[in-house]
Amino acid sequence: MTAPLAMLAVQGAVYAVLAADDELTVGLGAGVYDNVPEQVSFPYVVLGEATEVPANSQDRYARDTVITLHVWTKNLGHTEGLTIGQRVNALLDHQPLTIPGLAHIASLFEFGQTLTDPEPPGDIRHLVLRYRVRTEQSPA
Repeated sequence: MTAPLAMLAVQGAVYAVLAADDELTVGLGAGVYDNVPEQVSFPYVVLGEATEVPANSQDRYARDTVITLHVWTKNLGHTEGLTIGQRVNALLDHQPLTIPGLAHIASLFEFGQTLTDPEPPGDIRHLVLRYRVRTEQSPA
């Protein structure tokens, strides 16, 4: 018997937490997307790439899923993106997640980086955030 991949369930849990947060979506005005619609306005958070590796122990199946989030803003500085990133971090780092079919063990902030779009007029800012989510197969 093997454990199922956790990536889809982890992505769904992260999306649910972010999309349900009024401070993020209303207060900071950041939409949350898996696939960004054509004419969406800035700022927004996109569920990005994920990797998954086994973290099994002797008696149980576990997975480490690393999920990348992208914060996009149209601004001449990084303040707006970093403010949104701060809220995302408050929602995810060391916080419990409800993940259907899996037991949540830990969610840990792993990495953040600010980037500037080099194309003129140079007003698009990008914040990359990465989180490691440890899950175990739920007891039967």
